[in-house]
Amino acid sequence: MAEIWTTGIPDPRTIVRHAQAAEAAGWDGFAVVDSQNLTADSWVGLALAAVETKTIGLGTAVTNPVTRLPAVTASAAASVHIASRGRVQIGIGRGDSALSHLGRAPASVAALERYLKVLQAYLRREEVDFADLGLDTDVAPDVDALNLKTRAMASRVNIVPEDLPKIIVEVSSTGPKVIEAAARHADRVMLAVGADKKRIEWGIATARAENPNVRIGAFVNCVAAPDIDVARDLVRGGMSTFTRFSTMHGTPTGPVDDVERETMAKLIETYDMTHHTRADSRQAAVLSPEFIDRFGIVGEPAACADRLNELIDLGLDKLIIVGPSMGADREQSLAAMARFPQEVLPLVKG
Repeated sequence: MAEIWTTGIPDPRTIVRHAQAAEAAGWDGFAVVDSQNLTADSWVGLALAAVETKTIGLGTAVTNPVTRLPAVTASAAASVHIASRGRVQIGIGRGDSALSHLGRAPASVAALERYLKVLQAYLRREEVDFADLGLDTDVAPDVDALNLKTRAMASRVNIVPEDLPKIIVEVSSTGPKVIEAAARHADRVMLAVGADKKRIEWGIATARAENPNVRIGAFVNCVAAPDIDVARDLVRGGMSTFTRFSTMHGTPTGPVDDVERETMAKLIETYDMTHHTRADSRQAAVLSPEFIDRFGIVGEPAACADRLNELIDLGLDKLIIVGPSMGADREQSLAAMARFPQEVLPLVKG
């Protein structure tokens, strides 16, 4: 049976209430963004949620390989893993808004792959050679400069617990190179390619060709509402962000038809990072009803559940549902957020 997760922000003023509500509603997990200029610290928020919840999974969606050293990510995740008694999963990607607000583009695939190797070694309680950490000596000289009599000869994160399951590492993946790197080094590939069956099948085939045994999940933009136009308007902000991932460097990844190709091209021309994920952004307005219906899942609860189950039947073992967008109608957003666990989730998990 697939895990079904929801998403939120790590605001320390609200995260406990939201995580508890998600747990009570029957969600399997609660994932928070990690974008240091836009939100509070993800691991601080997850720690607060860990001590006030009992069963719900907790994780990042997603952190990146640039703003935190792998030892820092491993230590933070292990701390929350201990506090939650083994409920943490690390979601990581190349980075988007977190790096944009530092004046940088997403990390290279090679950098992500190096990071994953080191992070996984830490989480297995292994030692990592200093040379594999890639630290810039212009920022911090080699420790030999201190002439210490005794020092550590390799790097290890000692807080990683031995008495709890290994922390799962999953990679948000859109293009073939990232999917392949994730299949080699992560515990789960999390496809971020939309909800169109042909695109999910392509992502699964790409991952399985690299590693037949890797787990695979997906991010899905999904809003259930009796009025499909309302559902489309609620989902379009977040969907604009995930659509951009599929054409970030100008060429669409995965199978696309003429409608999708044209929409992706228009979105790149209009994308405004200062209105990232917002329903009232210029880029959100680019998405046509036809595109939204294919790239995401919207409509009546039963119809949404049917499409989600179709994706699970393809071999996905985890879905992260990306629901109503910031900047959308507040009352309709709250109604949709309550409707999903009440009317859709039982049909997906049942």
